[in-house]
This record gives sequence, structure tokens and C-alpha cells, in this order.
Amino acid sequence: MKQLMPQANPLALLTFGFTAIIGSFLVDRPMTALLVVAVYAVLAVACVPSWRPLRWRLFAVGFAAVSLWWSSWLLGGHDPTTATTAAGRILVLALPGAVVAAFIDPMRFGDALAQNLRLPARFVGAFAASLTRFDRLGETWDQLQRTRRIRGFGPAGGPIARAATTGPLAFGLLVSAMRGATQLSLAMDARGFATAQQRTWAEPSPWSRRDSAVVTVAVLVTIGIPLALRLA
Repeated sequence: MKQLMPQANPLALLTFGFTAIIGSFLVDRPMTALLVVAVYAVLAVACVPSWRPLRWRLFAVGFAAVSLWWSSWLLGGHDPTTATTAAGRILVLALPGAVVAAFIDPMRFGDALAQNLRLPARFVGAFAASLTRFDRLGETWDQLQRTRRIRGFGPAGGPIARAATTGPLAFGLLVSAMRGATQLSLAMDARGFATAQQRTWAEPSPWSRRDSAVVTVAVLVTIGIPLALRLA
């Protein structure tokens, strides 16, 4: 089960994110959200191969849910049921996408878009390349921090000093991203992405029974459970 997410078709994994949008509108009480999130947790424990990429993602989703609960409680007549329902709706909506997105390889995603959905090769190539560059922004940020520290421009240790270094780091990240985008566009143009009419793909993107099972589970969990509880 731990290898299900890395090996599944990226389009099948993304089904969780898209069906969760529909399922979130069906959440009308705290018990529905609690049950769906509990099923999410069981599936995550069984299928997630590593929790390291999910730490900040889960923190962001949790922070959004807590913030929405507080604002709904404060502005909604201090009704905890309404606030809990709103926070649960956010968890039902955001958790699947936040988890599966961490395990989608941009190259395999591009292969799936081109071979399974038959999207234009030029668009797919540019999209996959941009996702690859986006994944490397964290590495670039760490490299800029180490470079500034070696040159003696690192923060002194306090929170104010660390905040003061954010601006130069962000500017350096922007310059690096623009330079990388220019190099990437030149490399893609040299490989014929601008003029090629037909293109082959190095890796196949098959759709197996496992992927169909993933889609079925996604629909049942994100839509089936809230719909059944709403009609009950």
C-alpha cells in the first residue's frame, strides 16, 4: 500500500482533489466532516510513503481550518456548530489535494496529460517544465541562504534579523527564477518545442485497474460519504 501513491497514475491521484471540491459542498454538519476526515486519516496512514513532504502542507491546511473556525464563531453569532461545520468543510476540501500533490512527479504528470488526456504536446512540455522549476525553488532558497551566510550576511539569530534578510533572499530568488526561465525557454526552443507538430514520449503512461480503483475510492470517500449522510 505504501507504493500505491508513487506508482499510481497522477490523474487518478488528482481525482481526490477534484472530487473533494464537490464533497465539501455536501458537508452540512460537524459529524459529516469528522467522518470524512477520519477516513482520510486511515487512507493516509495506509498509503502515504513518507510524512516529511507533508509537514508544512498539513500545517497550512490546519491553520486555515482554525482561522475559519475562529472567524465563523466570532461573526456567526458564537455558534460552535456553524463554526465547526465551516472548518470541517475546509478540511474535506483541502486535505486530499495537499496530500496527493506532494507525491505527483511533474514528468509523469506531463506524460499523463499528453497520453491519457491527449493535450497538446507544446503545452504539456512547457507545463511540466514549469512544475519542475517550481519544485526546485526550495532548493534555490536554501542555496541562497548558505551563500549569504558564507559571505557574512546571514541573520544574527533574532527574529527581527531573520525577517530583515527575507527581502534580499526573495529578490535573489526572483532573479534566479527569471534566469532559469530564460535558460529553460532557450533549451526548449533548441529542442524544437516551438515548431514540432508531432512529438513522441520517452515514458508510457498506462491506465491500470489500480488507477480505476483509486478513482472509485476517491468518489466514494469524498462524495459518497457526505451525500449518504446528507440524505440519511
